[in-house]
Amino acid sequence: MSEDIKFSTSGFRAVIAEDLTALSVQRLAFGISDHVLENSFYGFEGTGYQKHCQQLGKKPKKPLVIVGYDTRFLSKELAYVAANALLANGISVKMADEPMPTPVAEWNVLKEAAVGGIVITGSEADYHVCGLKWIAYYGGIANNEIVEDIEKRTPGPSSQLLKASSTEFNHLNKAVVPTNSLKKEYLAHIEKLLDGKALKKAKLKIALDPLFGTAQYYFRAPLEKCGAVVAAVNEGTDVLFGGKVPNAGPVSLENLKKLVVSKKMHLGIACNPDCDKFGLIDSDGEWVSPNEIGPMLLDHIVRNKKLKGRAVRSVITSTLFDQVAKAHGLMIRETPVGFKYITELMTTGQYIMGMEESGGIAVANHIPDKDGLLTCFLIVDMLAVEGKTLKQLRKDFYKKYRPMYDQKVSISKTETEINRIMERLDIKPPLSINKTSVWRIDSTDGFKFILKGGSWLAIRPSSTERRIRLYAEAPDEKLPATLIKEGKKIIDSII
Repeated sequence: MSEDIKFSTSGFRAVIAEDLTALSVQRLAFGISDHVLENSFYGFEGTGYQKHCQQLGKKPKKPLVIVGYDTRFLSKELAYVAANALLANGISVKMADEPMPTPVAEWNVLKEAAVGGIVITGSEADYHVCGLKWIAYYGGIANNEIVEDIEKRTPGPSSQLLKASSTEFNHLNKAVVPTNSLKKEYLAHIEKLLDGKALKKAKLKIALDPLFGTAQYYFRAPLEKCGAVVAAVNEGTDVLFGGKVPNAGPVSLENLKKLVVSKKMHLGIACNPDCDKFGLIDSDGEWVSPNEIGPMLLDHIVRNKKLKGRAVRSVITSTLFDQVAKAHGLMIRETPVGFKYITELMTTGQYIMGMEESGGIAVANHIPDKDGLLTCFLIVDMLAVEGKTLKQLRKDFYKKYRPMYDQKVSISKTETEINRIMERLDIKPPLSINKTSVWRIDSTDGFKFILKGGSWLAIRPSSTERRIRLYAEAPDEKLPATLIKEGKKIIDSII
């Protein structure tokens, strides 16, 4: 058993050439191989995977794994290492011939009835960090049960097993022929989910920002095919991501904002490097929060796409989502933070949409995991179908729903301090915040203090960093900042 390789919420991640090396990727690939060949439920001969194949009407004779990589330094070379290790263990591999978004790998896992997929990516982490995501056969990031099994099966760095495959960079076993079909199949599927006639009629002007990531291979062609005028920033290769952390938040999208305003575009869309999250800039250069656009998309897919079912969100996602769900008679579920919990519910087929406040959205009739590409295309689709600008749509939206305002901050703390804060809040939680009584405490993930009137403050530890995260939401625009200050006071009084 390996003690040094541990998965976070969406995979293994570490500093390149420090803990993320050819050897660590090879070890993980061997652990995954053992999981694929031996696990009694998720493996190739497992009851879960076999039932899944029966439902798809397929009978694979040999385990297949989809392998992809993003645009980070050494991602392609590390993907080759993973592919070689899988092949050394008798597992077939299908690989893209260019950088591939995580959602595209997930879609192809489903389409090919693959037993899983590996993507070498750091998602939206800083340039010096990369990692490995394992996609389960159901087309979503591995759940806790799968992760624990892979960790237990991962061999140590001196294991004799590792000699069975190559860790040489730029070496790919000739049994693997990189293909463009994975991209074509995904984009063909996306086109079926959009209103092509409305898009061609709208003649929208769309600004793109792939943040030097994999979206640059997927954004432009479908939009231009639908008649959109397209302009872009941050295309091409830059393993330093322009000197910015490549998330799709407002700070990283300054160049997109300038492009939208200077070229008078209708909309600016962006994805983080592996496209599991999205960012949005309105025609006036304003960044639009996922907590706002998610509920608007839910309204769109119910009214215009006629989807029916349930909706799900994470515990710290805006209750504006609940307002829309209730208005359409949809049952709403709440999960802990981490999209894998939403994915688990999306796989049941009962849910039409799931979202988290950090920019992850999943939609029915697609993969059960978050897809920033599809989200961006659906936002463009929404403008085309409604025949209105996003500003007009937001104005109409808030004639039906009460606006909610949110704010979040992260505070660095030691592990001891984090444990002390969580223990104290469990034993002696505040009964009032900002002179308002705490109506209910939700301990689904950390502590969410729900106040009378619909406002709330959440305090929870990060699952990936030594930080305490504070979130606040209220119908009063100024109140979230006040609640955050109160949250800091609570933390300071404990430490």
